[in-house]
Amino acid sequence: MSQEAQPQSSAVDVSIPSVARMYDYYLGGKDNYAVDREACDELSKVVPSTQVLAINNRRFLQRVVRWLAREHGIRQFVDHGSGLPTQDNVHQVAQQVDPESRVVYVDNDPIVLAHGRALLEENANTAVIQADMRDTEGIFTSPEVERLIDFDRPVAALFVSVLHCIPDSDDPAGLIKRVADRLVPGSFLVVCQLVSEDAATRDFVTNFMAESTQGHWGRVRQAHELAGFLDGLEVQEPGLVEVSTWNPDADLGPKQLTKEWIEFGGVARKV
Repeated sequence: MSQEAQPQSSAVDVSIPSVARMYDYYLGGKDNYAVDREACDELSKVVPSTQVLAINNRRFLQRVVRWLAREHGIRQFVDHGSGLPTQDNVHQVAQQVDPESRVVYVDNDPIVLAHGRALLEENANTAVIQADMRDTEGIFTSPEVERLIDFDRPVAALFVSVLHCIPDSDDPAGLIKRVADRLVPGSFLVVCQLVSEDAATRDFVTNFMAESTQGHWGRVRQAHELAGFLDGLEVQEPGLVEVSTWNPDADLGPKQLTKEWIEFGGVARKV
C-alpha cells in the first residue's frame, strides 16, 4: 500500500479476524466476533502468554501517557492504530492530568470509528479518525488533527503494539522517521511491538496472523530491529525493555509465565 491517502471502507467485515477486535477480546472486551475469538484461541495454543502480554501492554500505554503528561507536560497525543476503546483510554489518562489535553485516535478498522465516535461525542478535545497509520500526510492534514493538534508545540506520537502490523515492504522505520520529522524538538515517540528471539515462534505467528487476517499483518521481529527504528532519537530511561518492566507502578501486574514472545518497546524524545 502506498503512503498516499487511501479510501477507507465503512463496512465491518466479520468473516475475517481483525487485529483490533482480537486485542479487545484478550482484554476482556465485548466488541469482537466469533471469528476473532476463534483466532485468539488458536493463537494461544502455540503462544499461551498472549493474553497476559496484551494486558501488560495496555498498562504500559497508560503508564506512558501519565508519565508524559505529568513529568514532561505533554498535552497533545496522536495515537496511531489505537484499537477499540476500553477503560482508561489515552484521553482519559491525559485529561486526568489536564482536562485541556488533546487526543486524536487513528485506526483503519470501521468498528473502531463507530465505537470511538460514540464514546467521544461529548469530548471536544478528543477525536477519532479512520485512516491507515502509514498515511502520515493524510493523517497530519486531516481536519480533526488540524483542529486539535498544534504542531508548533510538542506532541506525543504513539505506536503501541502496532508496528508488527506493518510489513517490511512498507518500511516501519521510515514511518517513524516521517512522523518524527514533522514534530518539534521536545516531542516524544512511543513505540512497542511483538518480538521473539525464537525463529519458530516468529515464523508461526507471522504466518498465522497474515493468513488469518488476509494480509493485514506485518512481522514479528527481533528486539534489535525495533532499536533501529529510533535512530536519531534519544531513547529515555529505562531504555527499550519488555513493557511490563518499563517504570512499573508496582509489582502487581500479571506475570508473563512464558517468554516465547514479548511486547518490547519504550519512549524516545526528539532533540
